[in-house]
Amino acid sequence: MAKTKIQYCDKVWNPVTGCTKISDGCLNCYAEKMAKRLKIMGIYKNGFNVTLHEERLKIPYSWKAPSLIFVNSMSDLFHDSVTDEFLEKILTVIQSANQHTYLILTKRPERMCKFMMGRPFIPNLWLGVTIENEKAMDRINYLWGCNAYRFISFEPLLEKIEINHLSGIDWVIVGGETGAGAREMKEEWVLPILEMCKDSDIPFFFKQWGCKNKNAVICGKKYLEIPELILTFNKSN
Repeated sequence: MAKTKIQYCDKVWNPVTGCTKISDGCLNCYAEKMAKRLKIMGIYKNGFNVTLHEERLKIPYSWKAPSLIFVNSMSDLFHDSVTDEFLEKILTVIQSANQHTYLILTKRPERMCKFMMGRPFIPNLWLGVTIENEKAMDRINYLWGCNAYRFISFEPLLEKIEINHLSGIDWVIVGGETGAGAREMKEEWVLPILEMCKDSDIPFFFKQWGCKNKNAVICGKKYLEIPELILTFNKSN
């Protein structure tokens, strides 16, 4: 899988597939639904059970044009079932196929922080955490402990979140939930995050409103009616 519908990146690279639910944001996991639907295909033969794909490790070498690559859209790279040895192999590819910029997003920042501890700064690697509600706010503390470019994905944003500051964060993404059973995201939850990003000069990417829970229809407006909202990630960073 290379092309992607994720608006803020060019390609996805899935050396690992499968995951297990860990928090409220996992309830309507799109990756789980997709893996079950594509189970007849080779890399999804194990459904959504965590599977390491050694044969997919070298894929970024075949992409010659510099690309913004989302690593593991179909899993969480720092799941307990992914061995340190396999993580090392992925990191080796990231550092050697360095014409690309890689985004790694996790809901398991404790493992990420432990694995990355003591490593030198890698200029083409961005590490991020998902924060969907107040209960997930402690993930940001682990992210601050990583020597890397850091980003936060507030997606799906499920409630208003109290944030004291975003210092040390290089990029913020906000998005509502999509698909059947999606939960609503309210404008008053988004605006304080936007304002904090503006005040701190942090690039902000608004992904989508998502769907309303009651009847799963797409919300009427795709973007907030504020020009500053479409601040986005600078791929040359």
